[in-house]
Amino acid sequence: MAAFRGWNDGAQGASLAASFLAQAWGAERFADIDPEEFYDFQAVRPHVRLEEGVTRKIDWPENVFYRAEVPGTGRDAVILLGVEPNTRWRTFTEEISGLALELGVELVVTLGALLADVPHTRPAPVTGSASDPALVEELGLTSSRYEGPTGIVGVLHDSCRAAGLSSASLWAAVPHYVSLAASPKAALALSERLAALLGTTLDLSDLERAAEAYELQVTAAVAQDEETEAYVHELETRRDALGEELDVPSGDSLAAELTRFLKEHEERSRELDDDSQSS
Repeated sequence: MAAFRGWNDGAQGASLAASFLAQAWGAERFADIDPEEFYDFQAVRPHVRLEEGVTRKIDWPENVFYRAEVPGTGRDAVILLGVEPNTRWRTFTEEISGLALELGVELVVTLGALLADVPHTRPAPVTGSASDPALVEELGLTSSRYEGPTGIVGVLHDSCRAAGLSSASLWAAVPHYVSLAASPKAALALSERLAALLGTTLDLSDLERAAEAYELQVTAAVAQDEETEAYVHELETRRDALGEELDVPSGDSLAAELTRFLKEHEERSRELDDDSQSS
């Protein structure tokens, strides 16, 4: 299982889900990818922090592999928690698929979260897809027909295909109007769908409580603006009419999301540069 912070991780839904699974299963760290060859540190800057108020330590962008037993299945899981790299995507994904082959991995599942026209007051919709027709039927997923911009998740699936590894993708939709707030609802929905896919059970009570608190906080914020509140009511009506169905996002919508993400990223980078120069 792999989740990457960045464009593939709207409202941190995917990375929250992967972190939750690692904690719930008592996963142990066993490997990582050296960030030196894959990141532009002017764009993804390392962080400096104090240890015990004295020692300064630098935290670099991490891509960490964890190992855990999946309860009730007799199988192990490898969980990759990472950050979408800036450069050499093919080499980066080949390292991941190569390790998966060495470990005898039978299925690679990526987790993602995308910004969409969905209300925060309803469960986060999840779509699943796979490129192998047999796997689509076996797991009850769909065949992906998406064409357009892609992130590291899409490149990783291509690397898995080239390596002969079966792979599937799960995406949760999160409200675009509250994209800056971490979404435990998306993490909850992804964890539920993944547990069903793997044939295991999870104690999701912590995520459920976090999802309830998230909904209350966002509802209170939305209530401060009549126009936003009316828009959310419209989304609720639309979602209730559709039931559990969720259309896979179009190429245009994902292209717009990528453009927005890159613009916000550039603005944050300029702010960091201005702050460093002023200090």
